[in-house]
Amino acid sequence: MDPDFPLLSVFLYMLWFFAFVLWLWLLFAVITDVFRSKDLSGWGKAGWTAAIIILPWVGVIAYLIVRGGSMHDRNQAVAERDERAWRSYLQEAAGSGSGADELGKLAHLHDRGVISDAEFERGKTKILA
Repeated sequence: MDPDFPLLSVFLYMLWFFAFVLWLWLLFAVITDVFRSKDLSGWGKAGWTAAIIILPWVGVIAYLIVRGGSMHDRNQAVAERDERAWRSYLQEAAGSGSGADELGKLAHLHDRGVISDAEFERGKTKILA
């Protein structure tokens, strides 16, 4: 092992590196929240962004003190909106089955004897129409 680079220095470099990554994550989370907020006007968003860029430590800490309590609510609202959109998309995609799928289901019901020949023919003509 190199005597100029002791193990403690490696741990300190790792600590500083992870602290820097944590700082970047916090900075991006706050800036994202500023632009995601619907209750801030354009001037409010510009003011917070300027405060965060000009004085990063003070701006981020001030934002967390002033508006940090509602960050979770905004994140949750976005997550719920995305979840509703995803469920709507899935229901729309699942509900619009192809004609071949519908015919397969109809034939399966006919083969099991659940529907009669006349019902099968009516269903087939409705699907193919």
